[in-house]
Amino acid sequence: MSKYIFNLPDIGEGIAEAEIVKWHIKIGDVVAEDDQIADVMTDKATVEMEAPVSGKIIGLAGEEGDIIAIGSMLVEIEVEGEVDADQLEDLETSSAVPNEAGQVEIDVLPSTQVIDKNENSSEIPAGPVVRKESEEPAEDPTSPDAMPAENDRQKPLATPAVRKRAADLGVDLSQVKAQGEHIRHSDLDAYLNYGSGQGYRPAGTVQKRDDEVIKVIGMRRKIAQNMAESKRNIPHFSYVDEIDMTELEDMRADLNANRGDRPKLTMLPLMIVAICKSLPQFSMLNAIYDDEAGIVTRHGAVHLGMATQTGQGLMVPVLRDAQEMNVWQLASEISRLAAAARDGTATAKELSGSTLTLTSLGPLGGIATTPVINRPEVAIIGPNKIVERPMIIDGEIEARKLMNLSISCDHRVVDGYDAASYVQALKHFLETPVLLFAD
Repeated sequence: MSKYIFNLPDIGEGIAEAEIVKWHIKIGDVVAEDDQIADVMTDKATVEMEAPVSGKIIGLAGEEGDIIAIGSMLVEIEVEGEVDADQLEDLETSSAVPNEAGQVEIDVLPSTQVIDKNENSSEIPAGPVVRKESEEPAEDPTSPDAMPAENDRQKPLATPAVRKRAADLGVDLSQVKAQGEHIRHSDLDAYLNYGSGQGYRPAGTVQKRDDEVIKVIGMRRKIAQNMAESKRNIPHFSYVDEIDMTELEDMRADLNANRGDRPKLTMLPLMIVAICKSLPQFSMLNAIYDDEAGIVTRHGAVHLGMATQTGQGLMVPVLRDAQEMNVWQLASEISRLAAAARDGTATAKELSGSTLTLTSLGPLGGIATTPVINRPEVAIIGPNKIVERPMIIDGEIEARKLMNLSISCDHRVVDGYDAASYVQALKHFLETPVLLFAD
């Protein structure tokens, strides 16, 4: 028997550490070579780790959510016999290469050490190996041994239907007073409405749920860190204005009615064209700020981040050179990037390098938002829900399709006057949609 120390490799991104987001094995499991054993996360990519040898798992480098250094032990495997020198050399010279989806698939892992089981344990490299020592568990007061015997308690009489309803509602039937020999639905109703000691409770109240304790790991941890960094370092201010979208909505309907085999247009492609056309005079908004170096870079190209909700949380795929695309190209690229973000196939390049971000909640957009800037950018634009409301035009009341548009800016780089002026320029394009297609 030998102990096989399986170290976290350098996965080719120049990183110093990675987070364990999921274990596929536990101590005591027997794995075969190439079995998936763990998922680790870098800044952008989730990396699948595979076992380089067959054996029994006898040590893990921490729990899900822990951060471990490149080159430190990931797992310890007990293997049969010895690993020959040729195999060890192959392991040490292997490297990890990202696949087309931007994920890294590890076939064999470098920096691996094999230690004879009979050698002193002090020769095993130091690392956060988890050892589960058996402990005598404290007695659970709700366990059968701690509960009184069943015949020591008087079980309330009730029909199975009443028992099921009480269980669904979380009601202890021993607290319910029966008008007869058996507890009936009417007795349960009376308890719920008046006799629970909590005042009046209307029938149909929602059953109390247990508290949940959820460890913040993986993508949710990255989102939390990024948002905290943004709010901690950037003095935000927000500006909101109302925009009449009636003409633009009418144009969108006409374009969709005559689109042929082209993709159906939402409002976003048209809005992006308006954003790109109004930006050249306000280059301070299409910028990133390196606050440590004290340098602002104003970009000529618009690499627009699209805040996208996924099952793992908010991701920001990037529309590169959005200023060079027409509305149909934008519609196709928005759809492709959103799908890639949601199914986890977006590459690291597609999730980085934005110079300005657009965030929209679509029909859930509300009256106004104060979006958080995607650091190191200096501005983020948030269109809200379009609603039909009365508006006075030339003394007459008309029904118009109105939308509030929000913008948040970094006050170290962008003045309030500039933000307001930019929104007015953007408003002009949106309220005069023919300008979107003029040179």
